[in-house]
Amino acid sequence: MSNINAQEINWMTIGEAEEANKKEPKKILIDVYTDWCGYCKKMDATTFKDKDMIEYLNKEFYCVKLDGEDKNTIIYKEKEFNFVDKGRRGYNELPASLMKGKLSYPTFVYLNEDLETLLVMPGYRKAPEMLKIVTYLGDDIYKDMEWNEYVSQSKGK
Repeated sequence: MSNINAQEINWMTIGEAEEANKKEPKKILIDVYTDWCGYCKKMDATTFKDKDMIEYLNKEFYCVKLDGEDKNTIIYKEKEFNFVDKGRRGYNELPASLMKGKLSYPTFVYLNEDLETLLVMPGYRKAPEMLKIVTYLGDDIYKDMEWNEYVSQSKGK
């Protein structure tokens, strides 16, 4: 029996998400990771394999994987972002800019349909916690209710 639901998140580049957003506006979730980040790999293996998470994210968000140390020039909002060879490994200017200079992996950057930052959230998250956050933002609950109130109301669910 075939399952019509996607088995994985439809990851795209920031450029692909920006283009898709012009045609059909959606919120964007950016997963800023590095190749050496253990918690990034753990999230890919667990949180981002969760059936409910996959279904919700594919429906409500454009999902972007963004390497915090990408050595390529990235074009976003018609601006060039380059690799900066600084520190132990260096970093790309775009993720650094999105994370407001706080280079921590994984970090999740949530953008609204106008590509404005809604939330920058560093750190590993298990699927139930992450799903609560993406639902809060994806369903626009954040516009009418404070996070703490949302969490306390959804505790029994």
